[in-house]
Amino acid sequence: MSTPAAPGRRRILGRWRLVSPTGAKVVSLRQLPKRERARLLAPSAFTTLNMMSGLSAVLLAFRDHFTLAAALIAVSIVLDIADGFVARLIGATSPFGLQLDSLADLISFGLAPAVLIHTWALDEWPVLAWLAAFLWLSCAAFRLARFNVTIDPMADKRYFVGLPSPGAAMVVAATILALDSPHWGPGSGPWQAWFPLLVSVVPALLMVVTVRFRSFRNLLQPTTPRAKATTAAVAVAIVVGLVLAPGLTALVVAYGYVLTAPLGVLSAPVRERLFGAGSVAPPRTRMPSVFLPIDEDAEEDDGEEEDVEAPAEGHVEG
Repeated sequence: MSTPAAPGRRRILGRWRLVSPTGAKVVSLRQLPKRERARLLAPSAFTTLNMMSGLSAVLLAFRDHFTLAAALIAVSIVLDIADGFVARLIGATSPFGLQLDSLADLISFGLAPAVLIHTWALDEWPVLAWLAAFLWLSCAAFRLARFNVTIDPMADKRYFVGLPSPGAAMVVAATILALDSPHWGPGSGPWQAWFPLLVSVVPALLMVVTVRFRSFRNLLQPTTPRAKATTAAVAVAIVVGLVLAPGLTALVVAYGYVLTAPLGVLSAPVRERLFGAGSVAPPRTRMPSVFLPIDEDAEEDDGEEEDVEAPAEGHVEG
C-alpha cells in the first residue's frame, strides 16, 4: 500500500486514529503523499458530477423540461457506475467517499425522480403527488441508509439486497423518455394517474424489500476473453439502441433489470438443477452492522459511579 508521510511531521489530532470494525487497515489521507491523495480522491470527482447532474434534473423538472431532466438522471447513473468502477480500479475506499456517494445518490436517485414524477404526471392531484414523492424519497433514503450500515466486505458482490436506487430511478427516467404523455390506458379523474403511480410506487417499494437483484459486476469488470467479448457486445447493443431509439432502449433496459429479480426467483430451481448451485443466489444471511461493539469495561465503570452517587442523592432527598 501507499507509503505514509515522514514520521517527523506533526499530525493534527495525533492521538486519534480511524478504526475499521472489520479489521481492515485504515490509513488517514493526511499520511499519504499529495499525488497518492489525489488519486484516491478521484472517485469523489465523479460523485460530485453525479450530484451536480441530479440537482440540475430537479431544477429542470420544476421548469417542465421533463425529457432533459430524465436524461440527466440517466447521466447520473452513468457517473455513479463510473464512481464505483474507479474506486475498485484504484483498490481503496474511504469512509468520506462512501458517505459522499450516498448523499449524492439521495439527490440524484431520491429527490430528482420524486420531483420528476410529481411535476410530470401528478401535479393535477396534489395529495397523490405529495404521497408518491414522499414515498419515493423515504424509500430511497432507507435503502441508502441500510446499505451504509450493513457494508460487509465478505458479502457476495454478485447481488444487491433490494432494488438499487439507480435502477429504480432509471425506471422513472426511461418511462418519461419513452412516453410523450404520462396518461396511458383508460381512466378519468384521479384514476387517470394509475400508471404514473404504478411507475413511482412499485420501484420505491422494491428498494426496501430484501429480494436480491443481480449486480452484473462481471459485465463491468470482465476477467476472461469470453466475458470481455460479452461486455463489448452488450455495450455496443446499448449504444446502438440509444442512438436509434433512445426511449425504447432505456425502457427495455430499465424494466428488464427490474424483472430479473422475480424471474430469477422463479427460475432458480431449474437453473440449480441444470447448472449447479453456483448459478443461483446463496442463502442470504443478515449482514453485520458497522457500529463498533460497546466497551463492557467502560459500562462497568459507569455503573460503579452511579452506585456511589445514588446513596448521596437519597440522603439529600431524605
